[in-house]
Amino acid sequence: MIQSIWGKLGGAGIGLALGGPIGALLGGVAGHVLIDREGAPFGKSPRDVLFTMGLVALAAKMAKADGVVVDVEVRAFEQIVEVPESEHDKVERLFNLAMQTSDGFEAYARQLGDAFKEEPALLEDVLDGLFHIAKADEAIHEAEYAYLKEVATIFAFSDKDFERVAARHVRRPDDPYLILDADRSMSDEELKRHYRRLVAENHPDREIARGLPPEAVKIATERVATINAAWERIAAERNLR
Repeated sequence: MIQSIWGKLGGAGIGLALGGPIGALLGGVAGHVLIDREGAPFGKSPRDVLFTMGLVALAAKMAKADGVVVDVEVRAFEQIVEVPESEHDKVERLFNLAMQTSDGFEAYARQLGDAFKEEPALLEDVLDGLFHIAKADEAIHEAEYAYLKEVATIFAFSDKDFERVAARHVRRPDDPYLILDADRSMSDEELKRHYRRLVAENHPDREIARGLPPEAVKIATERVATINAAWERIAAERNLR
């Protein structure tokens, strides 16, 4: 799986051009001239590379916005995406290039939003990944939160959907119900059915079956753990078994 991402950054696989600002970023690292996505000889851009490079670009812009030491952000990224030690410098170079590029984060977010508009769950994976990186220093700062909300807006998420995602990472007084997108007025049986449906919809095996990149599977694993933790809090509150 590692080769599927990082092998494409240095060899002939670079011909799988992404196009747009993310493709330009990748070209800057690989030292190749990228061709336009529509003209790529291998068809449309591979979503594993687009997902990963988009996550790098948006994480780097977030680091620039909040002034956090880049290495902290890089290490958090590497908790989501398996990066060989030999490729660590390349990831840092990607972060640095993304921070310095004249393209704003909006351009990267729009490219991802357009590419995955038919797969909102994958865009939610991107947002979850960014939250994971944002809390690498054990706090999500005000500038980071505002940045993440703007990315979510570009992804066409509603305020309610953003708050639901944020609740998985930022504790709130009523966050177990918010995490499950549930209402306190729901009966015990309704809540159980709702919880089981959420687990089924977000299970990592489903991500694998859909052919999503491994980093999306890792994010889904963390998400299901958060859903389970929220359910356990509700079950304890309601004395459910």
